[in-house]
Amino acid sequence: MKTWGFKKAAVAIAASSLLLTSACGDGGKKSSSWQGGGAQPGSSAGATSEAPQPSTVAVTEPAADAKNVVAISPIKFTSEDAENTEVKVTDAKGGAVEGTLDKDAKTFTPAKTLDYGTKYTVTVTGPQAEGKTNTATSSFTTMAKPSKEIRVTSFMGDGQTVGVGMPLIIKFGRSIPESYRDDVERRMKVTATPAQEGTWHWTSPTEVHYRPKVYWKAQSKVFYKVALKGVPLGSGYYGRSDLTVDLKIGRSLVMTVSNKTKQMTVKQDGKVIKTIPVSLGKKSTPSSSGTMVVIEKKEHTIFDTTDELPAGEGYKTPIDFAQRITWSGQFIHAAPWSEGKQGKVNVSHGCVNVSEAMGKWLFDRTMMGDPITVSGTEEKLKNGNGWTDWNMSWDEYKKGSYL
Repeated sequence: MKTWGFKKAAVAIAASSLLLTSACGDGGKKSSSWQGGGAQPGSSAGATSEAPQPSTVAVTEPAADAKNVVAISPIKFTSEDAENTEVKVTDAKGGAVEGTLDKDAKTFTPAKTLDYGTKYTVTVTGPQAEGKTNTATSSFTTMAKPSKEIRVTSFMGDGQTVGVGMPLIIKFGRSIPESYRDDVERRMKVTATPAQEGTWHWTSPTEVHYRPKVYWKAQSKVFYKVALKGVPLGSGYYGRSDLTVDLKIGRSLVMTVSNKTKQMTVKQDGKVIKTIPVSLGKKSTPSSSGTMVVIEKKEHTIFDTTDELPAGEGYKTPIDFAQRITWSGQFIHAAPWSEGKQGKVNVSHGCVNVSEAMGKWLFDRTMMGDPITVSGTEEKLKNGNGWTDWNMSWDEYKKGSYL
């Protein structure tokens, strides 16, 4: 059971779990408002025109002189007139702590994790009445730096441009217990411009993905922040650090392959720009039907199955313009040896074979995250065999979230 006090307050301040907001509204990375609304400390926003009345104020959490306080704990207070009450948090040197003040919930939430092993002072000031100001002061000390931390990493980094089917991928150095995954999601904020609905989906105990309801809008800007430093993650473990990523979605390039026609249709920004004859997997090694995305690209590589297939069936073949779409080894690639079969019959070991010329043409135009849908084959794509986020309906995908 989780005993730390952050979870209940986090529910009140978290942004909607599914609706993304415009990046121009939060000022980018430097903004502390990604966690939710609320006036900043010291703000007089929302004050009424009526004369303030005497109000008894107090700090309720953390308790006075508390030790070993979790470093992401919110500060809670009481006041009979919260709208006209202000909260200030300072460190041992008197420096002000930035954060958001939710007067409805009577909670101040620091913008970032507090320093470990540090004393903080909270001052709650009620409205003036009869020439007097009602003030309550309380101090607490945060926990020492935890000895057990979980590394948090992003598959993508700043400045990347990816295809419209690219999921955001966050990985953890240790399994996250199910009872903590809702807390993790509340600390991960995605902001897209223009705004697009989306959600997180856990693919395993150590990996969580994010995708919008439909493909990303071409040329979108996407910013995401994962604030897990100091967050309890079960069994005495805490998040090691925070991270932020700024990336861009490129033009829309979508590939569809029909086993019935043995053709690939390539659309860019909604318009058909090429139809390419293909040869898919033969019946003994069928291609997977489903929606995949380009995972990686290699202009020249070697396909070596000598250790995977029975003796005499394995092969080692040089391949040009290879684009991986499943972990099990299905690629889009040039196959000059099957050019006479392409558009007519399936002869591959599960890959999407195209001609040498079309392999280069396609390779020059695709990027990681471009989606490809194959239909009509003997085998259905298994979720998890690649980045299969789009192989699920939106309703099915949402079930992978713990919010």
